[in-house]
Amino acid sequence: MKNRLVKLVLVVALLVGGLAAFSASASAHGYVSSPGSRAYKGSNLGGNLNTNVGQAQWEPQSIEAPKGTFITGKLASAGLAQFSLLDEQTATRWHKSNISNGPLSLTWTLTARHSTANWQYYMTKKGWNPNQPLDIKNFDLIGQVNDNGAIPSSSVTHNVTVPTDREGYNVILAVWTINDTTNAFYQAIDVNVVK
Repeated sequence: MKNRLVKLVLVVALLVGGLAAFSASASAHGYVSSPGSRAYKGSNLGGNLNTNVGQAQWEPQSIEAPKGTFITGKLASAGLAQFSLLDEQTATRWHKSNISNGPLSLTWTLTARHSTANWQYYMTKKGWNPNQPLDIKNFDLIGQVNDNGAIPSSSVTHNVTVPTDREGYNVILAVWTINDTTNAFYQAIDVNVVK
């Protein structure tokens, strides 16, 4: 009887410890709601404008991977298998938001806030091929905001400048880099630059 009680206490302790560790690692989540990301537009929150998006349908906020995860062909999923459908890339696969050259506001919706290092925004270069897998070498950094460890509010808006030489279909990759973990959150945003 005593051995069973000790085993039960150990099992409960492991479960509680595991849940606590899970909560700590899952404490920061977010998605780009405007202009809506692939993941957001594939969820009920974003009106299911994108279809067949896998886990993103329920968790557009959970595309979290180590900082600097720029795997060719897996930028939209950050290399996470449960989000791999987001990596499909053709000129017609994704719903696009119309934007213009010049100032652009991007809004993150954070379902959990976390100490932030920075926010980075990359955009496909002029002449990129929309029918090839996304590759970071075909992107330019168009904006960065340093937060130096600050905890953001639940809605964060940043302004970037869309280069004047961009037109038609482009992809913006938004990266929210967490300050006190080794991870970042990744969001691919499909846009149509209208002159």
